[in-house]
Amino acid sequence: MMIHFPVAALIGLVGADGAFVHTGDPFWARAGVWLAGVGALGGWGASLAGLVDLLTVGRIRRLITAWGHALIAVMMLSLATLNWMLRLGDPGALVMPWGLGMSLLTASFIGLAAYLGGRLVYEHAVGVDTGA
Repeated sequence: MMIHFPVAALIGLVGADGAFVHTGDPFWARAGVWLAGVGALGGWGASLAGLVDLLTVGRIRRLITAWGHALIAVMMLSLATLNWMLRLGDPGALVMPWGLGMSLLTASFIGLAAYLGGRLVYEHAVGVDTGA
């Protein structure tokens, strides 16, 4: 449940960057700063819960899919954090090309992490109560 807001913020950041590039309206650059911050900080918070599961539950720790999911998530959150930090001084200065490019790459990593997370749930029943 913790990951929905950060994911929504980072996907919304792609739209905000596109709107800024298309219109030049500084509102979209300021919105991008907030979306990047919520996405990065919220994502790191959610990742702590995932890290606890990964390190303390032996069944999860033995799954290569779990380690792949964690690795992609760390790469994605590192990129999202860099994207946010680049926007803090002058929100619109680096949106094109760096901000938009990092936003698109972050969204791609989100898709890959979501795929691996889905495999953890649906193929390995991670986080699923299988008792009758």
